[in-house]
Amino acid sequence: MLDTSARLLRLLSLLQVRPEWPGPELADRLEVTPRTLRRDIQRLRDLGYPVHATPGVAGGYRLAPGATLPPLLLTDDEAVAVAVSLRTAASQSVTGIAETALTALTKLEQVLPPRLRHRTEALHQATVALPRTAPTVDLALLTTLATACRHHQTLAFTYTTRDGTITPRRTEPHRLVHTGYRWYLVARDQTRDEWRTFRADRIQAPRQTGTRFVPRDPPDAATFVARAVTTAPYRHQARILIHAPTSAVAELITPTTGMLEDAGDDQCLLTSGSDSLEALAAHLAAMPHPFTILAPPELIETARTMAARLTRAAVQRHQWPNDDARAAPEAQP
Repeated sequence: MLDTSARLLRLLSLLQVRPEWPGPELADRLEVTPRTLRRDIQRLRDLGYPVHATPGVAGGYRLAPGATLPPLLLTDDEAVAVAVSLRTAASQSVTGIAETALTALTKLEQVLPPRLRHRTEALHQATVALPRTAPTVDLALLTTLATACRHHQTLAFTYTTRDGTITPRRTEPHRLVHTGYRWYLVARDQTRDEWRTFRADRIQAPRQTGTRFVPRDPPDAATFVARAVTTAPYRHQARILIHAPTSAVAELITPTTGMLEDAGDDQCLLTSGSDSLEALAAHLAAMPHPFTILAPPELIETARTMAARLTRAAVQRHQWPNDDARAAPEAQP
């Protein structure tokens, strides 16, 4: 049987991995009697861990949120995952989070065993992050937006559109969506009475109005944002049938460049947008899978023109002005 200190640590670890444990099962896992389990639960409470008990035959124990943050027990893999996540967060798209993430990372690395510290250091030394070009978003702004989403509070703010126009908005916020380098708010615009996507870095002075609302037919937030960022902002919207499974094409298309849908028979439908038909055609030309352009007709004509130009370039031999001069010495006796 484990000694008391080791048993308390194992009890705490078990309480952290499941929402609730039946008393008999928890005692059996620890190989103790129900009476010993109750004493151990009280010891955890004395240390500041809010362990709640449910009475009755089907009762059990659960670790609830407390007023302060008690120490957490992490497995080796969990500790490495947290360390990597904190280091990644230091270079992400939220303003002001870098210093906090580095402070937390320093605390964690101070207590990591050498074998785990070596793993995190190896990942850090072998990883290089590309410099960010997208604007960052203030953490307080994200918190305000998220709180309004959670409590169904009407949110008012000023918004800067793509062309620089600043307009007041009154919205019913639904979800925040992170695409990897930008944050978006999906909300119903009360003035226009339609669902809209708002870039979080273009939202200023958000404030809750104190009015609650009942959500009305909210869209799937991720799909809604994907459609908005891949087609809506652009002059040309393209639909391409790709003769390959979605799983194969998904490796080539990011969520911010196009949307993929299964089309059956090992085919998928790509929806994408661009302000340049030539750019769309060039992107498709780099596709390793066969495809059929469905729309728009202008893209089909652009692809034909580009194909003809590339064909001519491939079959014509370019004659440099000094080719004959370089060949002349070989003809001399």
